[in-house]
Amino acid sequence: MLSHTLENGVLVLAPHDDPGAEAHDRLPTLISDLAQVHAPVPIVIVLGAEATAPVIDAVVRAHGMCRSLGILVSVATPCASARRRLQAASAAQGGGLVVHARTDTAITTAYATAV
Repeated sequence: MLSHTLENGVLVLAPHDDPGAEAHDRLPTLISDLAQVHAPVPIVIVLGAEATAPVIDAVVRAHGMCRSLGILVSVATPCASARRRLQAASAAQGGGLVVHARTDTAITTAYATAV
């Protein structure tokens, strides 16, 4: 459902493209749990080009959970429409989600912001 690695002091999470309807409900909690374990390490969530609406919603919910813990969350996806949906959904819930087109840029920025 979710792969994770530490890269340059940043927790990089990669949800599977479509983990299934039941998993979408658990994904925000799983992301939040990993964030708490690795806190205060910033997080970059990497979404594929075909990120589904339920995955995007789960990421935005996870961002809200992590924001309340003071953990920086960014997202990287090459898909322009997914970036727009992420930004719009985040804005509707108070904003603050940083969305990048490239994973390397997201990791570098998250690390620089956290140091």
